[in-house]
Amino acid sequence: MLENYLPIIVFIFLGIAFGVGLTLVGYLLGPSNPGEEKNSQFECGFPAFDDSRMHFNIRYYLVAILFVLFDLEVAFFIPWAVVQAKLGWFGFFAMSIFLLLLVVGFIFEWKKGALEWE
Repeated sequence: MLENYLPIIVFIFLGIAFGVGLTLVGYLLGPSNPGEEKNSQFECGFPAFDDSRMHFNIRYYLVAILFVLFDLEVAFFIPWAVVQAKLGWFGFFAMSIFLLLLVVGFIFEWKKGALEWE
């Protein structure tokens, strides 16, 4: 029974060994010359001026929910469309329920004003 799992164990070991090994090689052999300019803020160009634990506007979360809604729709709708003929009526009704849930989420986003840019 172990012989069936031996290739999987070997691949897991090799993956871990390559990941850790190459990271160590880069850490040990890579150049390290930090300086003031290299360690400065690079994302926005100026030092942070406020606490990082500030409250975000609710629109940020609404846009994130909207992205998840449409991302899921595409991720599940295209493969379903490819095999829809094989699934029959069961697949049609299952996807109809799924799309109904997405439409409810879309209406929620619309009512909250996430689609209006000011």
